[in-house]
Amino acid sequence: MKLKMLAWIMVFTSLIVLGGFSTGRASGAVEWNIYSTLKLDAAPIDMAISPDGRRLFVLTDQGEVLVYSSATNIEATLNVGKNVDRIKIGPQEDTLILTNARDKTVQIVTLDFIQNINISGSPFKGPENAAVVVAVFDDFQ
Repeated sequence: MKLKMLAWIMVFTSLIVLGGFSTGRASGAVEWNIYSTLKLDAAPIDMAISPDGRRLFVLTDQGEVLVYSSATNIEATLNVGKNVDRIKIGPQEDTLILTNARDKTVQIVTLDFIQNINISGSPFKGPENAAVVVAVFDDFQ
């Protein structure tokens, strides 16, 4: 009798230690707040965030990728075609991967973000409409 009681105690102890009596996973409280809501003219299909978190890419059912540089500031609209059904950002922010299940294609697109610099009122020397050439040397030894 004592052996039977000891066996039951071991079974119950094992169940308690292993969580056999729990009906679900333990959970904690989560507080959340809506940071921003984007109102779109077309239904969103997919979205991706750049690795640095500075840009949000939203694919719409109209075949456009909307590029947001902040929660409400649209930076660009890319017309990628209505058959594109998923998007993904590459390892750097300058690569966008477009998938098209219908045509069985994957496109890798490179992006160049052009930054406009307002130079009005800045001092300059020479003619205002002179051509500007920029040379970049990246092979330093």
